[in-house]
Amino acid sequence: MSELPQSLGVLILAAGKGVRMHSGKPKLLQPLLEEPVVYYPLNAAKTARLKNVAVLAGHKGEAIEEYVKREWPEVEVIWQREQLGTGHAVKSAEHWWKQFDRLLVLSGDVPLIRPETLSAMIRCFEDTAPRCVMMSFVVNDPSGYGRVVRLADGGVRIVEECDATEEELYTQEVNGGVYLFDTTALSTVISRLNSDNQLGEYYLTDTVQLIDDTEGDVRVMVCEDPQELLGVNTPNDLAVASGMLNKRIIGLHMRNGLKCMDPATTWIGPRVEMEPDVILEPGVQIWGKSHLSDGCRVGAWSTLRMVRMEPGATVFGPSVISDAVIGENAEVGPVAFLRNDVKMRSGAKVGRFVEVKNSTLGEGVKALHLSYLGDATIGRGTNIGAGTVTCNFNGVSKNATSIGEDCFVGSDTMFVAPVSMGRGAATAAGSVITKDIPDGALGIARERQTNIDGWNERNGVIRNKNGKKGDD
Repeated sequence: MSELPQSLGVLILAAGKGVRMHSGKPKLLQPLLEEPVVYYPLNAAKTARLKNVAVLAGHKGEAIEEYVKREWPEVEVIWQREQLGTGHAVKSAEHWWKQFDRLLVLSGDVPLIRPETLSAMIRCFEDTAPRCVMMSFVVNDPSGYGRVVRLADGGVRIVEECDATEEELYTQEVNGGVYLFDTTALSTVISRLNSDNQLGEYYLTDTVQLIDDTEGDVRVMVCEDPQELLGVNTPNDLAVASGMLNKRIIGLHMRNGLKCMDPATTWIGPRVEMEPDVILEPGVQIWGKSHLSDGCRVGAWSTLRMVRMEPGATVFGPSVISDAVIGENAEVGPVAFLRNDVKMRSGAKVGRFVEVKNSTLGEGVKALHLSYLGDATIGRGTNIGAGTVTCNFNGVSKNATSIGEDCFVGSDTMFVAPVSMGRGAATAAGSVITKDIPDGALGIARERQTNIDGWNERNGVIRNKNGKKGDD
């Protein structure tokens, strides 16, 4: 994709109230495949190499501004302090967009828009040099959308549904909410907008008719795939868009070599990267900026979030993994839980009902059964026995446990952190380790066994032949 001219700005409208979403969270921050709705138009603009991008914030805009500054620091945030319609919104940003020759305006609630479509719109503008290009699409049920009315003289205007005549309501070509303006023409007409309509707002759509009336040079680009311009306004819209996006993402990965056993039950976020020959069993979810390398396999009903799997790594399902690196040929699960910055080196194994948190497991480390390893560093070749716990929290602060290379940790060992275990050391099963164990030593910390003769009879628990207690 070739570089586009720098005299073009992109304004993403994100100031609406979104009342139909019925949520205290702004509509454009609602999670869609675990990314905010506004992520998608921002990413489309970035993929299309559009570098001068601004988001227009308004209702509950502090949250949107925080998100944009954190995740998209190159994007500018502009405020519409009073929400008086889309025309007023664009007018509020005039101090920013007047520096460009052209302005691309799109709604923040169109997550299905493709970067290729934005590039095609820009090419249409470059090839025909109009004053405005607007995007439309055709639907069977146009309810909720502004209608695109083609005039007899070849002109065009957009009529909002609440202001449309009965005849205009039957029009199936609707406004896509994406515009590319010549900024000189836009600046000339935007101050002429009025709020003489049912909602008492300043409509950006009226600029199309004003430009058409004065310049006579508005082009309509009909989007070939109507799904791209579907808006997200309700929880139902959110669910529909999720399904469409997920199907698109899975299809892309499968074209590149993903082996997905059941696409209908698999969910993959937009930032996930996959190399060829990854196998996903049914019910898998992968979110965030995860990366699955060649030859990896994820077992059924597992959830991965911000996970990197190196070549040949395997997750047996169901397991839940968050913020972790699983090394080459390492194995996790089944029924394992990894979280908060876990690093497993090559060949390491974490097994059934094992939780690992903020820990590093060296090459070949094995922790196969019923253990909790928190804030721990475990050296290469060490074996962790069943029931091992690193007691990392003393009620005030978290403390670290260090276990050296080639150690043997007996079953049901409790490490009371901070504590360390030297290279080649061992612990006896059932020990509570409160002191450091030197290299090669055996740590034993348990009471000596005592057998009390006759205890059963004295306490009346011996049973007779009928299975009753001896004193019955």
